Amino acid sequence: MAKLYQMKLKEARLHLNLYSKLCQELLLLYTKCYIRISGMKERIIVASRNPVKMNATKSGFLRVFSNKTFAIEGVSVDSGVSGQPMGREDTLKGAINRVNEAKKKEPNADYWVGIEGGLTKIGEEMEAYAWIVIKSKTGNIGKGRTGSFFLPQKVANLINQGIELGEADDIVFKRDNSKQENGAVGILTGNVLTRASFYEEAVILALIPIKDTDLY
Repeated sequence: MAKLYQMKLKEARLHLNLYSKLCQELLLLYTKCYIRISGMKERIIVASRNPVKMNATKSGFLRVFSNKTFAIEGVSVDSGVSGQPMGREDTLKGAINRVNEAKKKEPNADYWVGIEGGLTKIGEEMEAYAWIVIKSKTGNIGKGRTGSFFLPQKVANLINQGIELGEADDIVFKRDNSKQENGAVGILTGNVLTRASFYEEAVILALIPIKDTDLY
């Protein structure tokens, strides 16, 4: 009887050691998987190669999803509207078209972002703003608009002659390719607002339906 007991005890210890080793291996595997998953970057495609738009997009995403990491890429696409969109509807359409075209070019991503700057004539004055449209891989769509400001009359006059805002800014303010840098809003505010920070708030607003999917 004592011999049988010793054999059973030895067998139980062997099983216990095997079980303990299996648990350790499973824990190690779980840790490796967790590190891999938590370290994965979600891919964002911006429908423009403009560094200002790409930086604004990345900053907005990081402020909303502070626990995530992102890889951001820009692609050149056709907006499907005029080079200088006029009016709310045309500008929004341009942002939507950019998102759709970016998704066609780069279908394997987590988000697609379209940013379209536009102008609206109000009497003799000209209002400037931008629309941001974001689409997620799950199909959720968010839209946000920047604040607006009015352009100096010299800039507005050039735009009325068919010149785009960026070029008009360069002419009036004697700059070179300002739309790739601080833009009209940066020039006029003395960089209190840059073009990137101007867009960033609207990116955050456009991410509301992406973040709160239960509400939308």
